[in-house]
Amino acid sequence: MSLIKACARSINLVRRNPPLCNASLRPSPLGLSLHPTFRRTMASAMAKRLEGKTIVVTGASSGIGKSTAKEFARTSPKNLKLILTARRIDALKALAEEIKAEVGDGVKVLPYQLDVSKPEQINNFVPSLPEEFKEIDILVNNAGLVKGVAQAPDIKAEDMSIMFDTNVTGLINMTQAILPIFKKRSEGGRGDIINIGSIAGREPYAGGGIYCATKAAVRSFTESLRKELVASRIRIIEIDPGQVETEFSVVRFYGDKAKADAVYKGVEPLTGDDIAEIIVFAAGRRENVVIADTLVFPSHQASAGVMHRKS
Repeated sequence: MSLIKACARSINLVRRNPPLCNASLRPSPLGLSLHPTFRRTMASAMAKRLEGKTIVVTGASSGIGKSTAKEFARTSPKNLKLILTARRIDALKALAEEIKAEVGDGVKVLPYQLDVSKPEQINNFVPSLPEEFKEIDILVNNAGLVKGVAQAPDIKAEDMSIMFDTNVTGLINMTQAILPIFKKRSEGGRGDIINIGSIAGREPYAGGGIYCATKAAVRSFTESLRKELVASRIRIIEIDPGQVETEFSVVRFYGDKAKADAVYKGVEPLTGDDIAEIIVFAAGRRENVVIADTLVFPSHQASAGVMHRKS
C-alpha cells in the first residue's frame, strides 16, 4: 500500500507543478531542453560574469560586430561598457541609440571612429579613451574584409595591402595596444582576446589566396599568443565561421549586390547573430574555461568548398 501511496503522491506533485512537464521545456542554444527556471539561472550566471566589464568590438558598424555589440548588451544589460569601433561613425552612433532603446541606461556605449588598417590611429586609441572606459576587459578583434576573387598574377596590389593591413596588421596592432592593460593585472594578467578568423584560414581555396593567407596568419598569431600567455589568466580565443551572410560579399565584389546575392543562392548561410551568440558564450564562461578554438558551419556546409545548394 505504501508503494501505491508514494506513486500517487508523485503524480500529484507533477500535477501541482506543471512547469516541470515536457510541454514547458524550451530548447537551449546548445539544442538541449531546459526548464525555464534553469534557463534563467544560466542566463543570470553569465550576466554576472560579464557584469562591470568593458568590452571593445572592432568592425562594429555592421555584420558580426554589430550583432556582437547587441548580444553583449542583451546578455548583461545592468552594468556594462561597450567601446564600438569602425570607420563609419554615423553607423556606430545609430547602433548606440539602438542599444539604449532596447536595454536602457545600464549599458554605456562609446562609439569610436577607428580604422584598424592605420597604425597611427591605433596608437592613439587607448590614450584618447575617457578614464571610465580605459580598464578594458575583453577585446573582440572582428574588423576584417576581403577584396576581389582574382588569382595570381592578376591580384591588385591595393587589394593585397588593404587585406593584410586590416586583417593581420590591424588585428595584431589592436592586440598590442590592449594587452598591456591585461598584463598589469594580478596572477600574470587577466582579460579576453577573441579573434574572428575564418574557415579560409584552415582551408585555402582558389580565388581567395590573399584573404586565406591573412586568416591563416590570424590563426598562427592566435596560437602563438595563447602559448606565450599560458602562465597568465588571459584567455586567447579564436572563432572561425564558415559561410556567413553580411556585407562581406558586397565588399568582395566592390559593391556589386547581384554578385554578392548569388553567393547565397540556394543556401541558408549563418547570420551575424549566430556568430555573436558564440562570441558572447565564450566570453561568459568561468575564467578557468577557455573556448580556445571553434569552427562554425551552417548545416549545408562541410568545408570551404563543399556545400549543398537547393535547386
